[in-house]
Amino acid sequence: MDVLSFPFICCKLLFFLFGSSFASDTITSSQSLSDGRTLVANRINPINDSSGLLVVNETGNLVLTSQNKSVVWSANLSKEVRTPVVLQLLDSGNLVLRGERDCGSEIYLWQSFDYPSDTLLPGIKLGWDLKTGLERRITSWKSPDDPFPGNFIWALERQDNPESIFWKGSKKLTRSGPWNGLRFSASSLRQNPDFNFSFVSNEDELYYTFDLIDKAVFSRMVMNQTLYLRQRFIWNKATKNLCDTYALCGAYGICIISDMPVCQCLKGFKLKSRGYVDWSQGCVRDKSLNYSRQDGFIKFTAMKLPDATLSWVSKSMNLNECREKCIDNSSCMAYTNSDIRGEGSGCAMWFGELIDMRDFADGGQDLYIRMSASELGAKGEPRTEIVVIVISTAALLAVVIAAGHLVHKRRRNIVEKTENNRETNEVQNMDLELPLFELATIANATDNFSINNKLGERGFGPVYKGTLVDGQEIAVKRLSKISEQGLEELNNEVILFSKLQHRNLVKLLGCCIQGEETLLIYEFMPNKSLNSFIFDQEKCKILDWSKRFHIICGTARGLLYLHQDSRLRIIHRDLKASNVLLDQDMNPKILDFEYASDGQFSIKSDVFSFGILLLKTISGKKNRGFYHSDKKLNLIGHAWKLWNEGMPSQLFDPCIQGSFNLAEVIRLILMLGSETVLPQPKQPGYLEDRKSTRQDYSSSTPESCSTNKITISELEGR
Repeated sequence: MDVLSFPFICCKLLFFLFGSSFASDTITSSQSLSDGRTLVANRINPINDSSGLLVVNETGNLVLTSQNKSVVWSANLSKEVRTPVVLQLLDSGNLVLRGERDCGSEIYLWQSFDYPSDTLLPGIKLGWDLKTGLERRITSWKSPDDPFPGNFIWALERQDNPESIFWKGSKKLTRSGPWNGLRFSASSLRQNPDFNFSFVSNEDELYYTFDLIDKAVFSRMVMNQTLYLRQRFIWNKATKNLCDTYALCGAYGICIISDMPVCQCLKGFKLKSRGYVDWSQGCVRDKSLNYSRQDGFIKFTAMKLPDATLSWVSKSMNLNECREKCIDNSSCMAYTNSDIRGEGSGCAMWFGELIDMRDFADGGQDLYIRMSASELGAKGEPRTEIVVIVISTAALLAVVIAAGHLVHKRRRNIVEKTENNRETNEVQNMDLELPLFELATIANATDNFSINNKLGERGFGPVYKGTLVDGQEIAVKRLSKISEQGLEELNNEVILFSKLQHRNLVKLLGCCIQGEETLLIYEFMPNKSLNSFIFDQEKCKILDWSKRFHIICGTARGLLYLHQDSRLRIIHRDLKASNVLLDQDMNPKILDFEYASDGQFSIKSDVFSFGILLLKTISGKKNRGFYHSDKKLNLIGHAWKLWNEGMPSQLFDPCIQGSFNLAEVIRLILMLGSETVLPQPKQPGYLEDRKSTRQDYSSSTPESCSTNKITISELEGR
């Protein structure tokens, strides 16, 4: 639809500068505009000869034809227009199709201002018609002598806190900063006698525009792809500032054009790269945040506000309310007024890393950045460009509250939260020899923990599937914020098990401890758990006897490693089918093991659970909730009954019938590959399903199990 937009803008400029060879500014259905009388062109698919003809046809549609009257472009009106229409070139440069009787009205059937090319004229709306979904963006010419659309684009981003972005293809070059009530916060343009500009954001429209005050002055902005500049032709000069380059100084870096180098870290931050200067990696904090009300804010002045992609705006909140909301959200890194008129109003908050900031002494804005409490009391001379105000009151209040919590036991839950934060920081500072992932990286990998990526719910919280930027698939365990065992789980699996390596253990790839979030990142197991196969009437057919035997042996090897060959004696305590995961080749890997140091558990509890797991794998039946035809028996009782009756083969899952050697299966239990004959089994002490209405349970601590030593040995007929 933009094929005619720039030519007619050009045409109008010719009218202004040189006069027109076509006396009228209007074409009716009985007239046409031919090549040679004025500039007529088709930007994307040009007509190579002089046969072009622009007409309003009999249906009221605007069309451009070439040889043989073939249509090469049309306005594509949504419906036929029955009333007489005319095509008119307005003084603004807007070419409009309107009703013949609608002279002076702004109701148009079609207008070229809806389809601008490389030039923004006064009155053109850069942005969105939210009712129709129409986007108006400015796109450069491919070259000075080729009007084909280039890759230098100026567009208004449709987001909660909108700002205009300059793109080179799909790459951000620079941005304006969000609208602050008077202007885009990083724009050097100021109100002046020649023209003004405005920003509209409501349910129907989202756009930026400018209008001329002095009608004797003409101003236009052109996208120049050769220089990758937006040029405003009113002062007849183009400006370029190195600090306008998008994200030049990386996260928490600030660009100061008067400095050398132009990139600096904000006060309280240091360069992230080591050994060589790489500003694309940005800066990191000198002191870690607590991600709680113990943190505070430092005010930086004269700033170009950070990239507003991950920001949030409320027009009804004041600055104090904005601060309180930000401090209570562990992901909020900065806040300021969204409208700086008068004493300021509204609230804008930023989440995640702050990027693309610069010193903007000529009209910049205050920005309050979240800092560690220890930074709030730091002394030092502030930069002349950035004045730092230390908010000590908040830090003092945090200390007083913390002391009160320690004295008053009735606030023990808050004390525990403070202690958890301390322990979290200790974990962060330990050398775990394990990668620490950024929360933003994991959020991006899991599509912000989308419900569509949720794999299930485990003991300490939900588990999500994710894909890292390099294509590696991961499983992310998001430890529950309300779990009292969250940090204990973290200590177990991160500190103690980061160095455990065995082909039959699920590999822990890393962790993320940021704010209230505690995440464990594992290798992804595409075939989920053994539980999803052996109890499914269709999937069980995939597991023939050889695969089940392979899974049983692999699980036993992993368990043996935990019990005997690892650096510490690890007791799993909850070995069951849902904790045996299967990789793409159906190799078993054990998950959710723990370190038992209190002596209340022994390897015997794991051996018992492994025996139950083995019976489930052979039979395809659950332990509890299993009913024998004669009386209520759990799986152990049923297996014992069949053994005594000399019919152990009736225990086997029908899904594996015909795929196994009977003697091999009978010799399986606790003997695995061994040929040694074990003593005859004794009767288990836990045969009846005394709570059969409960769901399947295979914990290592059955409620009614005796303290006798239980061994499940080779099953052979008497």
